[in-house]
Amino acid sequence: MNDYAYVYILANGYKKLYIGVTTKLALRVQQHKERGDPKCHTARYNINQLVYFETFTTVTAAIAREKQLKGWLRIRKLNLIISTNPDWVDLSKDWEKPISLLSDEGGKIRQVKQDKYRDPSLRSG
Repeated sequence: MNDYAYVYILANGYKKLYIGVTTKLALRVQQHKERGDPKCHTARYNINQLVYFETFTTVTAAIAREKQLKGWLRIRKLNLIISTNPDWVDLSKDWEKPISLLSDEGGKIRQVKQDKYRDPSLRSG
């Protein structure tokens, strides 16, 4: 059993978006990149850049968030992506590199920038 569920947003160079949910983010993104079914939406529009994702401790919470995001206006989705990824970098291009530290908040895991994280065990004085 997987420990986490993910809501993710893929985009193409023209900012066409796709929102999905999965328990195996790396595998699912790879499937989108391989364009296994040329008739599917992401293959037809070459939507294969991971530009945003959220991590959840339950699939139920992830599905609820996916539905929420899909209900948003496009401009709100764009603002969400820009707030964490202003250059629209493909977050999946360097999987080997560590990502931001994570912080648990009531069933939802949020990303914390490393420069703002302070390990309490390293307190001085």
